[in-house]
Amino acid sequence: MGFGGGNCTFVPETTQTDAGVAGAGVLLSFIITNCLSLCLSAIIILMGLRKSTSAPIARKLLLGFSDQQIVTGIGIQSVALAKMKSMVAYHFFIVWLLSLLSTATNLSTLLALVNDFKRDWVLRWLRQMLMLINLALGVISGIFILQSVMKNLEPRLPIGCVWEVPSRGASSNAAISVFGTIAVIAGNGITFIAATWYLHNREFPKWIKSVQVVGLIFLVASGIGATVRVIMVSQAFGSPPESVRLVGSSEGDWGFGQLLTLLLLVLPLISTVEIMRGETRTPPSKVDDDFQSGKDDEMMLQGKSGRHNEFQPSPFEGRSNFFARK
Repeated sequence: MGFGGGNCTFVPETTQTDAGVAGAGVLLSFIITNCLSLCLSAIIILMGLRKSTSAPIARKLLLGFSDQQIVTGIGIQSVALAKMKSMVAYHFFIVWLLSLLSTATNLSTLLALVNDFKRDWVLRWLRQMLMLINLALGVISGIFILQSVMKNLEPRLPIGCVWEVPSRGASSNAAISVFGTIAVIAGNGITFIAATWYLHNREFPKWIKSVQVVGLIFLVASGIGATVRVIMVSQAFGSPPESVRLVGSSEGDWGFGQLLTLLLLVLPLISTVEIMRGETRTPPSKVDDDFQSGKDDEMMLQGKSGRHNEFQPSPFEGRSNFFARK
């Protein structure tokens, strides 16, 4: 018996498909959400650089996609870790790639909507807590992937067996895989630390716009890389490794469960229609104020401007209004 009670001494002849984590609808949901979020983030950041408009509709739509992606990202990683004694490394690797798409979506949203989060301490800390959970799950999953690559785990054994079975020797591409996995884990950790500083920083230096642009370029590259890799290795769209020997219903088959994941993408669009019809209003962004100097921007973020209080300190910093916004 192996890790978590799984049988690590017997190697099955085949592997059952798992459309719950690698189905066509699930993959498309993550890919489409990531693509739309990155595009919306680019539009919002570009408009902020030009000081033309705060793009309230794009901001609301981006926030909806990000909220959905961070919840589904945490959920699918939790399912994968809970099934570690039965899920093979192939499916576990797909889940990890989807978590990278979720991370890219969340960080791009933070870059574009940082001022929306700064003006409300509840949203700010809630966002950071969810990002921390997503990061922790991603790091744990990455460690499992790294260990499976280093030990060259038998493809049809559960991923949990990686701590029990001996190494079978390094595979031909082990060095590249190990380097890439470590780089991604380290990059996610560094990015989270930088995002935490970015989210809680009250100052507004001129070079912050450069950080937004460079960060967005990095996240676009990360999203494209994860998307291409998912498409290549998934049974739904590409060719899975022959050594996995998948059997059962194809992961490319469509059912209500696969369709439901795509239908959930409609929810942010409903909020957008409500804004366009005037049913819902969004708070103004600092871009709408059209401040001309960096000094005005800094004063506004510190709450010294009489027009908007763009940074709301948490009650732990001496404020008593726990859930009331001012």
